[in-house]
Amino acid sequence: MSLPLILACVWAIAANLIGMLPSKDYHWRAAYLLIALGVPLVGWVTWTNGPWIGLIVLAAGASILRWPIWYLWRWMIGKGKGGAT
Repeated sequence: MSLPLILACVWAIAANLIGMLPSKDYHWRAAYLLIALGVPLVGWVTWTNGPWIGLIVLAAGASILRWPIWYLWRWMIGKGKGGAT
């Protein structure tokens, strides 16, 4: 297994452990940090292991960080309709 895949697994384990901890801000600060670390990591995995493995890692990360993606989707739909949400 390559180093980027090992780091992606460590990222996923850390994200799950962070999700188990109590948080007053509903884990949003941790989500921002995980996104900031995860985006370049997905790029590195894709670069070294190919696009299919990169898509699998992207899907795994999206399943872990589903709420930020859901809010981004709602924000984009609101902007597309001309609404100010």
